[in-house]
Amino acid sequence: MATRIVIFEDNSRLRESLKVLLDGVEDYSVCGDYGNCERAAEIMSEKEPDVVIMDIDMPGVDGIEGLRIIKECRPRTYIIMYTVMEDEDRLFQCLCGGANGYILKNTSFVHLLEGIGNVLHGGAPLSPPIAKKVLQSFQQTAASRLQYPLSDREKEVLSYLVKGYSYKMIAGQCHISLDTVRGHIRNIYSKLHVNCGREAVSKALRDRIV
Repeated sequence: MATRIVIFEDNSRLRESLKVLLDGVEDYSVCGDYGNCERAAEIMSEKEPDVVIMDIDMPGVDGIEGLRIIKECRPRTYIIMYTVMEDEDRLFQCLCGGANGYILKNTSFVHLLEGIGNVLHGGAPLSPPIAKKVLQSFQQTAASRLQYPLSDREKEVLSYLVKGYSYKMIAGQCHISLDTVRGHIRNIYSKLHVNCGREAVSKALRDRIV
């Protein structure tokens, strides 16, 4: 059975080119192509695609909103963002929204084909510049965690602080005394360079410490 593909792309010439090229690939069938995502939910119900090729910057309902709609109504459909945009905000909105791949339009059609094959086999294709941004973000997050050498117990106590637990509740959850909790809290404040619980929670969330 052919892999069913839907294209969302506002550039009509590019959309038509993609349709012709993909239809020419054995076992691939473009079952719909559209200029924006205004009817995304209806289209998913009607076409039941296996893969969606999604631009980001489209008039009306754009690709980021379209991604959200499709993942809500048909989560098993793979979505590859196919865009000129490299900015980190858009990239991470898409990846956090459930995009299965992110391929830049300045790469070859062969790379897009490889991306489709990858997602169908459980992969997550990324163009090299995008993979580099993701790696850099991961490294920055890891580095921020290394800045705060909290012990496992201190991280546990901090996680309960983030959840809004009182010192007494933390003592109960960790099976330690109230004085021990206070000692851990003092150490946490010192290592995070903060003066109160609110600042500790804010830094823990911002720097993804727990």
